[in-house]
Amino acid sequence: MKLRFLGTGTSFGIPVIGCDCGTCTSSDPRDRRMRHGALVEEDGRRLLVDTPPELRLQLVAARVSSVDAIWFTHCHADHIHGLDDVRVFSEHSRCDMQVYASPECTATLRERFAYIFDTRIRPLAGTSKPEARLTTVHEYQPVQIAGFDVLPLPVPHGLMEVYGFRIGALGYITDGKSLPPRTLEALRGVRVLVLNALWFGRPHPTHFSVEEAVEAARAVGAERTYLTHMSHRVSHAELNARLPEGVYAAYDGLEVEV
Repeated sequence: MKLRFLGTGTSFGIPVIGCDCGTCTSSDPRDRRMRHGALVEEDGRRLLVDTPPELRLQLVAARVSSVDAIWFTHCHADHIHGLDDVRVFSEHSRCDMQVYASPECTATLRERFAYIFDTRIRPLAGTSKPEARLTTVHEYQPVQIAGFDVLPLPVPHGLMEVYGFRIGALGYITDGKSLPPRTLEALRGVRVLVLNALWFGRPHPTHFSVEEAVEAARAVGAERTYLTHMSHRVSHAELNARLPEGVYAAYDGLEVEV
């Protein structure tokens, strides 16, 4: 199984509009971070994690020609507003894209993207829209998606829950502030762990800081942990210099064998 990071930035993206900080003006390509997205791939099957605003650019750069299903971690704009870009896949396959989300996110998707999920709304002759089927998943209840056995893992994110997941030896958590005891227990034994981490130093009310992510990684005990959803307040070089052994900064385009 392979994990490919499509976007590793926060909701602002990096470079941030109008910012001249060291990270935003860096010549290191690993400091250019699009909004959050990832792919889990095995035996030609692809599970897309979130649809950020830059999804088209990410999939073109990764030379992705097909996606079997989409997993939404939650329904904040930086994680869903590229959904229309999957239209090309339903056009080519003539099959509905399979979309999976929590009960809260399902309701938001139906409201915000009614033109996709309301079967009464049909495109005019000669036009098209994404054709997708929405399935609600529930915390800690395993579900098979595109041949992957997926365990939904809730984590707190301010006033909402984000659904990370475990697939075999991969644990994936983004936009979390802590690992609830049951989620932590479900992650034990993973070999590769993904955690969000904004910056060093000061805490944030809805996200892990780097220090909090490192502490959570130690609690899980994975062989390798990769940090994602990072802000412009920390550069890739700084992360490389300060992260402990076994914890790494992800970057857009990074591929990891699980």
